[in-house]
Amino acid sequence: MYKFSKNDIDSLLKRICISQDVFVPVRNADKVNYALYNENSAVDLETLKTVKSGKDLFFPQSETLYTCRKDGKKISVEPQKLRDSRFVVFGMKACDVAGVEILDRVFLSEPVDTFYKARRDHGTIVSLVCSNPDSSCFCNAFEIDNTMPHGDVVLTQVGEDYYWETKSEKGDALTEEVRELLLPCEDDSAVKAEREKIKEINSMLPNMNISLKNWGEDENLEIFSSKNWEGLSSSCLACGTCTFVCPTCQCYDIKDYDTGHGIQRYRCWDSCMYSDFTMMAHGNNRTTQMQRYRQRFMHKLVYFPTNNNGVFSCVGCGRCVDLCPSGLNILKVIKKWEEK
Repeated sequence: MYKFSKNDIDSLLKRICISQDVFVPVRNADKVNYALYNENSAVDLETLKTVKSGKDLFFPQSETLYTCRKDGKKISVEPQKLRDSRFVVFGMKACDVAGVEILDRVFLSEPVDTFYKARRDHGTIVSLVCSNPDSSCFCNAFEIDNTMPHGDVVLTQVGEDYYWETKSEKGDALTEEVRELLLPCEDDSAVKAEREKIKEINSMLPNMNISLKNWGEDENLEIFSSKNWEGLSSSCLACGTCTFVCPTCQCYDIKDYDTGHGIQRYRCWDSCMYSDFTMMAHGNNRTTQMQRYRQRFMHKLVYFPTNNNGVFSCVGCGRCVDLCPSGLNILKVIKKWEEK
C-alpha cells in the first residue's frame, strides 16, 4: 500500500499524462462529468456521483464504425481504427466499476464487440472508495461493496491523504509510473477505520438493504402479467433520462450520416423508453409506454439475471432516483412488489 497527499493530486495526474490519457471527474458549469485531464481542469473527486458514469469511456455515446466513399463506380469501405493507446479512468466509484463489469458480460461475450474490447484492453481503472454515500444509494442491495470497489488501483481518502492499493497487473504497471510520487505505507489501520465509518453510514441509509426476494431468475410470468405496471408507468414522460445516466444500459442504434464526401455509419445510445425503439417496417412490438416501462425493469431485474447466473443489471447508483423528472425509478418498482 502507498499514500499521497490530496495536494499532490495534480502532480500525480500530470505524471500519468506523460505516457497516456487520463479521464477524471471535472466540474464544468456546476456539473461534474468525466473529461480528458489537462492542467486547467477543475478536478472534482469530492462529488459523490458524476452526472453520467464513466461508461462512455468504454462504450461511447456516439462512435463511428466505418466510412464508405464512392469514386465513380468504385466504392471503398474504411473501418474505424480501434483504440490502440493506453488511458486511465481516474476516480470511478464502486457502482460505476460494477456497471462496466456488467457491460463486459454483454460486449465481451461472443460475438465480441471489438470496439469495446479494444478500450477495455487499453484502459486502466483507478477506483475511489465512497466517503459519503447518500440516501439515493443502494449498491449494497446488489452485493456491491462501496468500501472496497473493484478496479486496477483502489484509492481511499482519509483526511488529507489518499491511500493507493494495486489490484491487478495494470495497476502494478501504473504504480511503477508514479512510484516516486507515492509514499510506502505498511500501516493500513486508517484505511480500515475509514471503511468501518462508511459501513456505519451505509447501515443508516434507507435503501441499502432493500429486499430483492421477489426478483431475479425465472420470475418472469407472474411479474410480467401484474397490474402494477399500469400505475407505475402512468406518469412516465418517455424522456430517456434514466437510460442515459444509467451505468449499465447498453442499447444502441446504428445510423448513417452523409458527410458530403461519403457516408459514416455510426452507433449511438438508444433508449427502450422511446416509442421508436427497435421500430421496423411492420411497426413496434411494444406499442404503449407501459410496455416499454415494463421492459426496462424486467430486463434489469428478471431477464438479465436469468441469463447471467443471477447477476442483476442494476448497480444501485441512484442516478435514476435523483434525476427522473417524474420520480419514477427502480426503487419504486422493487418496493411495489413488497406491498401487501
